[in-house]
Amino acid sequence: CALCRRADCDSELFGQTCHQDGLCVHENCLYHASGLSQRGADGEGFYGFLLPDIRQELKRAAHKTCCICRRRGASVACQGRRCPRNFHFPCGGERGCVSQFFGEFKSFCWQHRPVQRLRALRRGRSRCLICQEPVAGRPRFGTLVCPACRSAWFHRACIQALRSALHHFRCPLCQDTDTFLAEMFRLGIQIPDRDAAWELEGAFDDHYRRHSSCDAARCLCPGGRQQADDEGPWRLLLCNSCGSRGTHRECGGLGEEAGSWECGDCGGAGTGEELHAGLN
Repeated sequence: CALCRRADCDSELFGQTCHQDGLCVHENCLYHASGLSQRGADGEGFYGFLLPDIRQELKRAAHKTCCICRRRGASVACQGRRCPRNFHFPCGGERGCVSQFFGEFKSFCWQHRPVQRLRALRRGRSRCLICQEPVAGRPRFGTLVCPACRSAWFHRACIQALRSALHHFRCPLCQDTDTFLAEMFRLGIQIPDRDAAWELEGAFDDHYRRHSSCDAARCLCPGGRQQADDEGPWRLLLCNSCGSRGTHRECGGLGEEAGSWECGDCGGAGTGEELHAGLN
């Protein structure tokens, strides 16, 4: 990476690695480079960061020394008031600096990083709710507490590893979403703005698949059970209540005017028997 000078490609830490016109940079190094702005559209350059601007930022950072590794090229500046510290994005994470992944993507050194100032509820020796190993006796950089219930303690590394999609991220104990999400964002937990992994992997594809066949005991349609015309006797009507069974108008003994139908399991007394004629 031209910004942090590391060859690491762990997308969980660095984001995607971008390559174009001989330039290679990590996604997260781009977002936290203090002298860089997204002046392009999403499809331009790298995520809206234009290549000429990135090269200009490299020139600026070349004069900055990382306060952690003492090497040049430190593009991340602490946003604490009058703080002179600069560091590389990965160096900051290793030293206890906090980089936020929302709003202006601010970064803070170990002295000015956001902290939790709340009275957590503790009973005896606290353990991480995720790994069940002991945690520090009070909130600190490596130990976080749910601000909603104040009873759930986590190691920073554990809650970062547990992160799920944005709309599914919540306290594992009290299930609070809004307060918990805002606090984790503030403390530098990176939460991906994407659908849940189980959605992306297609685990629930069957739930979104519309029923598309006639379930009458004897289907009369010459085109078969899968035929579904827009109108006429071979229009396929799905159960108005469960949607899991269907019938052609003709196969269900329904008139041309019928626009809805209920299967025998869902239909009321009398109505259900009349509308599901001929079905199993």
